[in-house]
Amino acid sequence: MRSLYDRLVNRVIKARSLWQVERVETEGLGQEPAEWFTETFITISREPGSGGKPVARLVAKKIGFDLYDKKIIEDVAKSVRQRRVLLESIDERGRSAVEDLIHGAFNPDYVSDVRYIKHLSRVILSAAIKGEVVILGRGANFVTPFDKGLHVRISAPYPVRVERAVKYEKISREKAVQIIKETDLRRKEYIRQYFGKNISNPNYYDLIINTADMNIQDASEHVLLALKNKFPDYAKKRKKLFEELILTF
Repeated sequence: MRSLYDRLVNRVIKARSLWQVERVETEGLGQEPAEWFTETFITISREPGSGGKPVARLVAKKIGFDLYDKKIIEDVAKSVRQRRVLLESIDERGRSAVEDLIHGAFNPDYVSDVRYIKHLSRVILSAAIKGEVVILGRGANFVTPFDKGLHVRISAPYPVRVERAVKYEKISREKAVQIIKETDLRRKEYIRQYFGKNISNPNYYDLIINTADMNIQDASEHVLLALKNKFPDYAKKRKKLFEELILTF
């Protein structure tokens, strides 16, 4: 028998995700019961080359939250009983029904996009309900209730992101341009296809940070200040930590 916890997660999935896959209308359904999300969580969306991953990592370290990045894929792999390397190949990528039909017919290890998104939503919601996690990418801000977590977007101008890719990834400028462009398009299409949203729309975030002239340390502190302002009750519980953080500004 499924636990009450599993039933709650399934209800949230049906209400909030699979915009295109199941044609579920997510607007106007009302808020989930507050008791489902009793702890704070943070979602961080990022442009490639903006520094979103190191910001997420540092935020998690500073506040003592778990970081859900590759762990998301590990948990989805366990859920669908497939190899992680297989799921990494489809992570944050949009796919067509034709591709699913062809691959599903000839590849026994193939995981359809419908199945993948369902299990991904379950993993993200499970992490958010548990709380005290930083969830990186995967459209987590579109799966979780907006008012129960802090939702951040990390961005930077295109030329800055290309230069960073050249510097830190040790690749040519031509290769950097190609990777940034392809990753940008892939993530935008992924969000549009499965959640029916524009990932760049500022209305979907509590905070947008342009890291062109901001280092990772400063960006992480802005995230934590926004967390303090959105969830003052949580900040009171972690009073000593937040007092120490604010002193660094």
